[in-house]
Amino acid sequence: MAKPKLVLVGNGMAGIRCLEEILELAPDAFEVTVIGKEPTPNYNRIQLSKVLQGGTSLQDIILNDWSWYAERGIRLLTGESVVRVRTGERRVETETGLRLDYDKLILATGSSAFVPPLPGAGKPGVLAFRTIEDCRQIMEAAAQYRKAAVLGGGLLGLEAARGLLNLGMEVEVVHNSPFLMNRQLDRMSAELLRTALEEQGMRFRLGKTTNRIFGRKRAEGLLFADGTKLDADLIVLSVGISPNVAFAKASGIETNRAVIVNDYMETNVPDVYAVGECAEHRGIAYGLVAPLYEQGKVLARVVCGLEAEPYAGSMPYAQLKVAGINVFSAGVVRDGEANTVLQAYDGLRGTYKRVTAENGRIAGVVLYGDTDEGQTLLGHLKRRSKVEALARAQSSGAPAGSAGDAAAAAMADADTVCGCNGVCKGAIVRSVTEDGSDTIELVRERTKASSSCGGCSGMVAAILRAALAGAASAAPPDPALCDCTPLGHRALRLALAEKGLRTPAEAMAELNWRTADGCVVCKSALRYYTRDPMGTSGAAHDEWLFSIQVGEVRGGSGSREGLAAGMAATLSRRLADAALPSRVQAAIAGLADEPVGLLVRDIGLARAPAGWELYAGGHAERPVKQAQLIAVEPSADTALEMAEALLRWYRAEADYGEPVWRWLERTGLSAARERLLDDEAREAMLAEGVAASDGRAAIGI
Repeated sequence: MAKPKLVLVGNGMAGIRCLEEILELAPDAFEVTVIGKEPTPNYNRIQLSKVLQGGTSLQDIILNDWSWYAERGIRLLTGESVVRVRTGERRVETETGLRLDYDKLILATGSSAFVPPLPGAGKPGVLAFRTIEDCRQIMEAAAQYRKAAVLGGGLLGLEAARGLLNLGMEVEVVHNSPFLMNRQLDRMSAELLRTALEEQGMRFRLGKTTNRIFGRKRAEGLLFADGTKLDADLIVLSVGISPNVAFAKASGIETNRAVIVNDYMETNVPDVYAVGECAEHRGIAYGLVAPLYEQGKVLARVVCGLEAEPYAGSMPYAQLKVAGINVFSAGVVRDGEANTVLQAYDGLRGTYKRVTAENGRIAGVVLYGDTDEGQTLLGHLKRRSKVEALARAQSSGAPAGSAGDAAAAAMADADTVCGCNGVCKGAIVRSVTEDGSDTIELVRERTKASSSCGGCSGMVAAILRAALAGAASAAPPDPALCDCTPLGHRALRLALAEKGLRTPAEAMAELNWRTADGCVVCKSALRYYTRDPMGTSGAAHDEWLFSIQVGEVRGGSGSREGLAAGMAATLSRRLADAALPSRVQAAIAGLADEPVGLLVRDIGLARAPAGWELYAGGHAERPVKQAQLIAVEPSADTALEMAEALLRWYRAEADYGEPVWRWLERTGLSAARERLLDDEAREAMLAEGVAASDGRAAIGI
């Protein structure tokens, strides 16, 4: 039986990453054809500036060489441009006259350098900086000419300028804003960057509007709106990108600025999808690699006919190295658009940090010079953490130079290190401890961490150092779930997360289950870990029930008894979205003498003279366990947050069927107290329930 035909138009980073995901999920499902406009295999476009700067060749930035396509039976057509899609006939036509039938079509055509409508922009001596061919032409021009002007003071323009300096040219950057990288940086960080680049030999003309490119036979310079001019032998354009959607639009595929897609990366035409810079999702066309890879994961599952979480958009951020200087930016950072809640400049180390907030929650961050905190702060942005979460980090007093190692040690195994490729700390540690990776190059090869923009290299190196030194704690014993698999609970959870498996059937097939249908033990665990509580039997598990015992209400809503009832209702509502590993029984006592069995419950809150006491780890059946005091909090709101955070932490890390008391013994009472009392850590644990409990009302006392 013939395989369905999958045609991928675009041989760039987004399209090929999506194809890698498809091949991981269904390696033999499709007859694959890839059409690429450039005459090369897939390469890392982010690293083009290194090629331009010298010392790096095209081969050094190849992501998938010719053999990768051949080994997987992929038909690769390079140097081809698609001119039309005949959607009714399910056929793609190329500029050279090729006609390719498809069953499923993915458009990943990326973007081209935007050429502004300037008089003289088409003259010889005016080049863009977007492809490996652009690099070659710029390098050839640099060998003949002396003075260069780069039009555009954004990230790509500065990288091009740094490369031209390395090639021995005099370089002047022209930018229409008063400061560099005005979309990613605030004025102070931009000034620090400008000063550092001027020390490297770069020159700038800021706040300049270019009217035209002058010259008789070839470009000779720029004429500005204020009447001044800049002489230049070579002009490099770096003022933005334009999605490549002309043939899609002509083929009846709905476009705006880019190809319009829904939350599953589907276009308006059946079995035609778009991903990457050419895709517009909810009005946004992303130009950074991390969102494009996130889109690719969703689309791969859709193409393979598997259940997929809808793509809800991404938090754009820039974590890149500009001319050897680390810069990180995310969220609202422009002056005047949000309140500055933290600003720190270290003149000795040459570092700068600014965090903004809106309505008491972190809204943006700029890091200059030292970006090791980038992913941690990005996590706060995604969780909409309260600004108080920064207080503990600011008061930690880490010595200068230790920030990276301290940040690495503080990260949980599940925390993302490489946002571009979605690599967590645990994957890097396992690469070191299990696969023997003892250099950053091996870690990069085996996990893809730092293989795209390279901005996380410092953090990857810090985790590598800690793992090699034995700082990464040894994993506790993880015995096999049952005879159907050698995997234990923790190994199974990691495998499900890393491979994106969402149903028990997928897990059994992908993870080589020894028995086709599993047994009652592993099937129940798989239904829980894949968040498939109904499974195929249609019956939910009693272990997932959450119940709260409250003392008899002897007063109105403003009384202590009424308050306890309100707290119980609030906690039940907040945890309505949380399937738990085992049955959990809670108790809330508004009065000290209420008979709610507080000390033999999994978790309990009790009114006390100092506020509210939080207990956990009690058990009424054999073996009987007395609950331990975790914390005393003056505020009912904070006490309730602690209870919710503890149960969400338990949900995330406990084995299926493991009661709270056993999990708490394994975790350690001191560790539980330390983490729950840490505002930042508690915010992270609560993040899972933000959407379900958004707009929580204060309880009040």
